[in-house]
Amino acid sequence: MASPRCFALELPGCALAHFAVGPAGPAAPPPDPRAAALLGPPGRSFWLCAPGAPAGDCAARVRAARLLQRLERGLRRGPLGRCELRPVLRYGAGGVRRGLLVRDPRGGPDTRAALLALLAPHREAPRPRLAEFVRDPRRRLRLCRWELRDGRGWRRGPPEPVAPAPEPALHPAVPELPGAGVFPHRAAARAVLEACTPFIPEAQAVLDLVDRCPEEVQKGKFPVIVIEGLDATGKTTVTQSVSDSLKGTLLKSPPDCISQWRKLFDDEPTIIRRAFYSLGNYIVASEIAKESTKSPVIVDRYWHSTATYAIATEVSGGVQYLPPAHHPIYQWPRDLLRPDLVLLLTVSPEERIKRIQARGLDRTREEAELEANSIFRQKVEETYQRMENPACLVVDASPSKEKVLQVVLSLIRDNCH
Repeated sequence: MASPRCFALELPGCALAHFAVGPAGPAAPPPDPRAAALLGPPGRSFWLCAPGAPAGDCAARVRAARLLQRLERGLRRGPLGRCELRPVLRYGAGGVRRGLLVRDPRGGPDTRAALLALLAPHREAPRPRLAEFVRDPRRRLRLCRWELRDGRGWRRGPPEPVAPAPEPALHPAVPELPGAGVFPHRAAARAVLEACTPFIPEAQAVLDLVDRCPEEVQKGKFPVIVIEGLDATGKTTVTQSVSDSLKGTLLKSPPDCISQWRKLFDDEPTIIRRAFYSLGNYIVASEIAKESTKSPVIVDRYWHSTATYAIATEVSGGVQYLPPAHHPIYQWPRDLLRPDLVLLLTVSPEERIKRIQARGLDRTREEAELEANSIFRQKVEETYQRMENPACLVVDASPSKEKVLQVVLSLIRDNCH
């Protein structure tokens, strides 16, 4: 008998409900009532997911991520635009599959037809999957998969029972993070962009620049200080002021040589976006190695921001579902030049928004979400503070820029010898 398939559904308020679909006894209990309220009537709910990617198949993982992104954009247009979308992970044997709960609260009869039309162009295997939640005559929740029969159109498969599932000790996305955005070494990030070269020509240009950088670099005798923080926390002002005060060299990640492609990669799924930023860190590392032989080096963002945004994006739900403190995912990559000190600038959410509005900053998609989604912002801030080896030292950037500079220079004197 096949094992049930497990799912993690993000609920309102960012809690997660876990349920299983598949073989169950006749007296199987109903799923979490919070999940059942989203899966069953009133309204009509569907599960849509990208095809699975075999373990180690980087190209398949990239294709699946881009396909899910295209499908999600299609869901926001036309008759499907009225539907509520929620992240759903399928996990267990075969790894993790990312997908969406598509819920039409009005239960319109055209929703199913619109979803099938959205999938119609994707007839080549591996195809995305669509399944519909229904109630049987005894009002029990069931999931029916829609299958495309060659030459005979779509047909709804047999209903499978939906039952509660225990919450795993670790969020199901965490084991996948080293291949999905928190790359443990340069080769892992490089493999992702290499898989993108057939459809993103700029990926090859980035790879060419990375390949010019030595694989092993050593820091010079001068200190390397990284300044991290959300947008509008004062990083630009502080990094420039510290650089001037120490007569140092100011660098930033991503570096200028690839920054012209930043907006292009920001529009891609997490796995591609983070591969771009990760490789940018390795280019910066080569610059750090050279410049730190001559003067102190100040870096505006580095690996911590790359990893933090990947973790906060890929781990659905609230702060409580982040990997626990001291988890290996928070460790610095073994082949990336390590700084002497990492400082994390923080201000209150209200102060950040005031500064952003006053300055009219251009924002990435993730930075815009920081404003709109307080849970995402909390996950980013908490993830920053769980980073280790080196950890982030937190600096309150709310006072005057002169006071903040004084605090930062004091920390540099105390920690860089």
